[in-house]
Amino acid sequence: MTAEATPVKNVLAVVSPHVGGRAAGAALSGVFPDRARVTVVESAGEDPVALREAHVIITGLGPVTAEHLAAAPALELVQCASHGFDYVDLDAARDRGIPVCNIGSSGAEKQNVAEQTFALMLALAKQLVPAHTALVEADWALPRLQQSITELSGKTLGIIGLGHIGEEVARRAVAFDMTVVYTGPKPAAPETEARLGGARYLALDELLRTSDYVSLHAPLTDATRHLLDAERLDLLKPTAFVVNTARGALIDQDALADALESGALAGAGIDVFDPEPPTAALRLLKAPNVVLSPHVAGVTRETLVRIALAAVRNVADHLQGEPLRDVVS
Repeated sequence: MTAEATPVKNVLAVVSPHVGGRAAGAALSGVFPDRARVTVVESAGEDPVALREAHVIITGLGPVTAEHLAAAPALELVQCASHGFDYVDLDAARDRGIPVCNIGSSGAEKQNVAEQTFALMLALAKQLVPAHTALVEADWALPRLQQSITELSGKTLGIIGLGHIGEEVARRAVAFDMTVVYTGPKPAAPETEARLGGARYLALDELLRTSDYVSLHAPLTDATRHLLDAERLDLLKPTAFVVNTARGALIDQDALADALESGALAGAGIDVFDPEPPTAALRLLKAPNVVLSPHVAGVTRETLVRIALAAVRNVADHLQGEPLRDVVS
């Protein structure tokens, strides 16, 4: 007698249009040839039959709502192809007993997010955007810009969230001769602080008062939504810069625009928005001394490969009955 064949499972891959859509997800169709049938969609509700029959949802920033979960009675796992997981209704998944995983321990995005953070910091310090724009318009802007061009060396970088990505940012800050302070749920181990140039743990408000640059690397949860609101932004020095490569809703975007427009804040580097893509009404698009990028911090060619491999590996382990990694709910 032959061993009973393992049942083939249905995998629904949700890849939003603004991160590549069906074209970006096409390769997933051949990843699990013997264990799963893969359907690639651009929104979880696009194919009601595929959703109803799905045993696994892999989502690349595509929302998975309570309604989607309710419409998937066979669902066993939601796998986020990202460090973030705020686009999945965790409460609804928890009520159904469906695990939700991210790729946190893989570190797949940490290199490029850290690089993008410093790209934004350097662009702000060196006034690269106004300098470029002026030269294109035949304006030799050196006399006007030289008073606002600064160095990173000797400045204090405040990191909100010293996880895998926050640590990578801190390592680079040490190489730039910056002082590192950080905040989060709890202090890091003493050996971690020593490895990061003597990084010091501070309460959030004290970090904001102390830092010349503030870089956000926290997950978006109910507790962290608008973590930097008008009151907290007011704690920053008028010479300080804010950089956000994590989630747009960590900052009250209107309050940030107010601070920039009033001169209460020196500048901001923003890679993430709420919502995404941003609408034309977003005031940050026209605020002074901002450097903006379209959520590119996790999407280099190299990063996308690492993200896909981490997400696929976790799903493959699940299909084989192995323990899951990075369960966030």
